[in-house]
Amino acid sequence: MVGVAGFGHHQTVTNELETAVRRLCLAFPEAEEFRSHGSANFRIRGGKTFATYVVNHHGDDRIALWLPAPAGLQEMYVTEEPRHFFVPPYVGPRGWLGVRLDRRLPWKRVCQLARNAYEHVAPPRLSASIGRTATVPAPRLRITAADLDPSRTPRGKKILACMRKICLALPETHEGAQFGHSVWRAGKRVFAQAYCREHRWRVAFWVGVPAQALMVSDARFEIPPYMGHNGWISLDVSKSHSENELRALLQNSYRHFALQRMLARCDESITSAHGQARLRSGTREV
Repeated sequence: MVGVAGFGHHQTVTNELETAVRRLCLAFPEAEEFRSHGSANFRIRGGKTFATYVVNHHGDDRIALWLPAPAGLQEMYVTEEPRHFFVPPYVGPRGWLGVRLDRRLPWKRVCQLARNAYEHVAPPRLSASIGRTATVPAPRLRITAADLDPSRTPRGKKILACMRKICLALPETHEGAQFGHSVWRAGKRVFAQAYCREHRWRVAFWVGVPAQALMVSDARFEIPPYMGHNGWISLDVSKSHSENELRALLQNSYRHFALQRMLARCDESITSAHGQARLRSGTREV
């Protein structure tokens, strides 16, 4: 899903590094920001992308800029300074350069590399109009657990603990990772996900297309990109969540994907739990 983004309520800036990168990239002539796959991208208006700001891509523990570069430059930087530079996935084979922002590379050098990337893809009239490289204050580079991996934050830990408690109690389930975030499978099929994008935690599960239209009237729910057309929906749990609500939703999704033998075991466990509850209740009455 791609859309133009700015400093509005859809984008929460939480650290100086992200702010500095945005100011630097948007200072170039006719530059604009758009989001793709959860990352901030910067391009010449209606044209080519010249920078992508990526945080912990698929769990790689990096905060980086991916920049297009002239032929041969990538190999030179990566060979001579592997601490600061790397070959990024997807765009690396096309010569793009990965620049680590979490290794204290001098900020003036980052600014120059961003300018080089812009000039590499910009038409001559825009390159000629840049003038001096924009003076953007260097960030303090206070990298936190939230910057690299939101699952390490107190809120992230609480959400994942709740998801594991509910999902792993169901028959033949296990946790895995997909595109850098946690997923839970019934057998081989994913029935639940938890992820943090644009600093907001969401859990996703299947409800069916007819139910989607009813649920999105609640502002906490939205139809997620890529999988929404298959009947999935996501719930914003950034501030709070109800374990009972999640249990009902996740169990419903599980039942959609689980095999018959798994459903039989699930029903047996529910029946047993209800029987034990009645027995405990009867004992208290006596």
